[in-house]
Amino acid sequence: MLGRKQEINLKLNQITDGLVIVIAFWISHKLRYDNYGGIWPDDVKIPAFKDFIWIMFIIVPFTPLVLEITGYYHHPLQKTILLSLKQYAKTLIIIGVLIGGCVVFFQKGAQSRGVLILLTLIGGGMLLAKEYLLKKFIRRQVNLGKWQEEVILVGDVEEMKNFEDKLKSELSFGLKVVKKINLENSQSEDLVKSLHEYSVNRVFFAAKHVSFGKVQAAVNECEVEGVEVWLSTDFIETTIARPSLDAFGGSLMMVFRSAPEATWAMLIKGGVDRILAILIIIATLPLWIIAMIGIKLSSPDGKILFRQERGGRNGKPFRMYKFRTMVAEAEEKKKELIGMNEMSGPVFKIENDPRVFPFGDFLRRWSIDELPQLLNVLLGHMSIVGPRPLPVDEVERIQESSHRRRLSMKPGITCVWQISGRSKITSFDEWVKLDLDYIDGWSLWLDIKILLKTVPAVLFKRGAR
Repeated sequence: MLGRKQEINLKLNQITDGLVIVIAFWISHKLRYDNYGGIWPDDVKIPAFKDFIWIMFIIVPFTPLVLEITGYYHHPLQKTILLSLKQYAKTLIIIGVLIGGCVVFFQKGAQSRGVLILLTLIGGGMLLAKEYLLKKFIRRQVNLGKWQEEVILVGDVEEMKNFEDKLKSELSFGLKVVKKINLENSQSEDLVKSLHEYSVNRVFFAAKHVSFGKVQAAVNECEVEGVEVWLSTDFIETTIARPSLDAFGGSLMMVFRSAPEATWAMLIKGGVDRILAILIIIATLPLWIIAMIGIKLSSPDGKILFRQERGGRNGKPFRMYKFRTMVAEAEEKKKELIGMNEMSGPVFKIENDPRVFPFGDFLRRWSIDELPQLLNVLLGHMSIVGPRPLPVDEVERIQESSHRRRLSMKPGITCVWQISGRSKITSFDEWVKLDLDYIDGWSLWLDIKILLKTVPAVLFKRGAR
């Protein structure tokens, strides 16, 4: 996006989509309430529209927000209808989870599945039709030369060419370069004359190879004239970190993040984590009872819960809980088994660990031993999905700095490593690569896909040991 103007356009687009959903909701209720077409049995009546208001308070504000998270509003002119359909489908799943959570926790009835089915079809059709018509209108205006803001481009030849190539590939920027000034061989008065001649509101700097002194002088000229300056950050090259701007102590700061930042998506992730944790604890309560009884009968010498210091976000230690699956003196016996370690790097894992008692092996095979980690999720130590937390002593033995980046996100109960057949992965480097791919490509939809793949991985005991 390109700043305030585009941000305003995004908000207007989201408000419009919210109104579209309201209209689609009313139409869907009307069609079902009056039973147009006789699709539903006449004797099955649904409540009046006012009884559906609570659902509207979820769907109307959250749908545009989730659409933004799934990338629905990104590069609208370059998107295909298939991509829009995929993004809409992802949004439906997330909204469905929110509604389901409200139904469970607030004892609200879904009122009518027919209305929700119609809303999915009608609302989706209206949103996609609105997007299509809007794209067609914008393309027409841009091609006619309208809705284009005239700007001056300042910098070096190579970077200015790259900047113009980006403009040509993205029509929605709505920018037209009316003057290019090469700072490497121009005078300061050249920029001032151009500002007066073209009366532009913004000047873009693409000056990666120009000295800071010349850039500073040109920025000052624009400042005196009251013209906005947009300065590319390409002069600092990073391979992973994503640059953004923030303020600290009255100073403008350039921030480089190599992990997901605090956004609405991360806030939703934290809320969904706790909701899912409560739901899973309630649903699996019989398994907790079986596990506790079985552990006490099979290995009466030790405690039911295994507590261990693990490395949390950025390596900060926290106490992680699991159902105990090893004999009481397991930590003391670990030293005797170091030579049997099957994992490279700082991690210790062996197949058919002799310290595991028979009932503990059953708990591991079905991943029941992981259930107490839901308490860590409720306490905020862990997430449902995220890189697996390592014991503190293994974290301290990580030698490569790049490997520690897996600690930049809150650890999770399940992750890509879990669903990839973890017993087949014996390289710590490969494990870290999976975690870093997850961090770099993180989204709510990725979490949902991992959760969906976790279910068959547990049921078929894939990679458990």
